[in-house]
Amino acid sequence: MTNSLSEIEGNEVIFITGSNTKEAHPVIGNLMIRAYKNGAKIIIADPRKISMSKFAYLTMQQRPGTDIALFNSIAHVIVKEGLHNKEFIENYTTDFDKWKSFIEEYTPEVGEKLTGVPKEDIIKAAITYGSSRKAAIYYTMGITQHTHGTANVNTIANLALLTGNIGREFTGINPLRGQNNVQGACDSGCLPSVYPGYQPVSVPEIQKKFEDAWGVKLSSVVGLTAPEMTHKALEGKIKAIYVMGENPLLSDPNVWHTLKALKSLDLLIVQDIFMTETGKEAHVVFPSACFAEKDGTFNNTERRVQRVRKAVEPPGEAKDDLWIIAELSKRMGYPMNYTNAEEVFKELGTLWQAVKGIDYYRIENEGIQWPCPTADHPGTQYLYKNNVFPKGKPQFSIVPFESAKEKADEEYPFILTNGRNLFHYHFASMTKRVKAIETIAGEPYIEINPEDANKLNIQNSQMVKVSSRRGSISIKAKVTDTVKKGEVFIPMHYAEAAVNVLTNDFALDTVTKTPEFKVSTVKIESI
Repeated sequence: MTNSLSEIEGNEVIFITGSNTKEAHPVIGNLMIRAYKNGAKIIIADPRKISMSKFAYLTMQQRPGTDIALFNSIAHVIVKEGLHNKEFIENYTTDFDKWKSFIEEYTPEVGEKLTGVPKEDIIKAAITYGSSRKAAIYYTMGITQHTHGTANVNTIANLALLTGNIGREFTGINPLRGQNNVQGACDSGCLPSVYPGYQPVSVPEIQKKFEDAWGVKLSSVVGLTAPEMTHKALEGKIKAIYVMGENPLLSDPNVWHTLKALKSLDLLIVQDIFMTETGKEAHVVFPSACFAEKDGTFNNTERRVQRVRKAVEPPGEAKDDLWIIAELSKRMGYPMNYTNAEEVFKELGTLWQAVKGIDYYRIENEGIQWPCPTADHPGTQYLYKNNVFPKGKPQFSIVPFESAKEKADEEYPFILTNGRNLFHYHFASMTKRVKAIETIAGEPYIEINPEDANKLNIQNSQMVKVSSRRGSISIKAKVTDTVKKGEVFIPMHYAEAAVNVLTNDFALDTVTKTPEFKVSTVKIESI
């Protein structure tokens, strides 16, 4: 997030897109409801009617995969109505004139045709967001999990630049992280193209810095993403995979394809706190400690580095992740001589300026938001203060409309999307073990619009077979107008009706290689 959670209650306009905030991020959702009670206008752009919609000033249900067209059309109206921040654009951005010429073709009429959102709503959204200088955009995987996910984010950035809603309090571009330390994992270098602190592996000077620190020769070749690893395993080019805190047999697209890839490996290692579907296929399982059984830090969605303290001993043979990794590394010939997690964090500060000023003493009682480059720095509430952009003036991105890779046809007439519900967390390796949650959460379901259900002669709670070009699942129908005609929704949590049996493993974002989880085409049959 460029800005902070504490700022949400001060927003005048909250633009939520691709995020079922109240269910997937209920604490943040409650902050937004408080803002609503303070007079904030909430705009929602989502293919479904989500629970936050009851608080919305405006809800737009765009067709899945048409976000670029929607945001471009909103930008068109902001420019046409003269609501853009001319002073900010002139002084702090580049390529506006070129982008302005491009955006002229994305009229509200064009937006309506491509997205299904009435042009009047596009205009209303544009005027509402464009008229405020305390407007913030919040998004999650409904924006990024597309073949054009990077392009989607670029169009969101265009809106913030266009209105100058960046670099100030109560503004910003705010991706909400889906798990408790996703931000920290990325900050620490758990991405295939960067070292810790988002420092590219392909830059020779950076490569040398880390080689000198670690005393080894490092590769300048960008690594593989999870979907690419699966394909390479099937090609016989990857012989071993080490899975830590992840469950690819539920989380990766095209589950049967993933299973085949994992079975082809010479060695599969799984490190997790519970036995998962992937763990059952492993040659070696390392039982690891959960958050309450180890010391360390978590970096949350607002860049806040927070202490985690050991409260109880791990059960059985479980060990904390650092111990397992260090012991394995020692046996492979590279001793990692850390006695605790604090030493690792100190090393991180020597290699990444943004956390150099943070130590365990400073975050003993309260976390600090990076960047925090010095020991006397208070941390950073929001990025780009005083319009200082570290990489120079940001440019407007020309982003032509791209449709999803799969399109509904006669054989597979429904567009399937997926996401979370309030009761379960991610792929439920933890929450499905809690009886009270299971009692409330119930069984897996597919949301079907009443018109479609009537046409298919499907009754509410009836079992149906849902099939894509990858496979089929059996699941209970939930007839509801939460989804529009021609669209269906399945929550991601349930192994017994895994939505990723159906999703497409070959439709990837060209930049990040993120799979297009949010758009697949399916057919539905009565059972």
